[in-house]
Amino acid sequence: MNLHLDILPGDLMVCRLAPDAPIPDWAAGTFTALTRTPDELSIVCAAAPLPDGVPVEGPFTALKVRGPLDFSMTGIVAELARTLADAAIPVFVISTFDTDYILVPRDRADATADALRAAGHAVTR
Repeated sequence: MNLHLDILPGDLMVCRLAPDAPIPDWAAGTFTALTRTPDELSIVCAAAPLPDGVPVEGPFTALKVRGPLDFSMTGIVAELARTLADAAIPVFVISTFDTDYILVPRDRADATADALRAAGHAVTR
């Protein structure tokens, strides 16, 4: 399976709020992912000044798998995660209706592109 991934511009952060927290205005942007569970509200958003006290990880670089991907396709995330695990690169994955996004630590973005290319995938900026 050869995939084509695009490196998205800008840095992203992963934030954690209380499960009943309202969605904050600072989360809005061109790339925002919200996941509410009984345990937390996770927000992936542009790296911008965040309020003090918000637990945050990042910055991350996002790679978008070119899609749309059919729901019947299997192994896409597994292939990418396995390739990056073999290169000792941690991932944070977001799946949407159309595609998958792989977030990697910003300082590992070049190593990520190299590892994916070595595995036969195309990576563009």
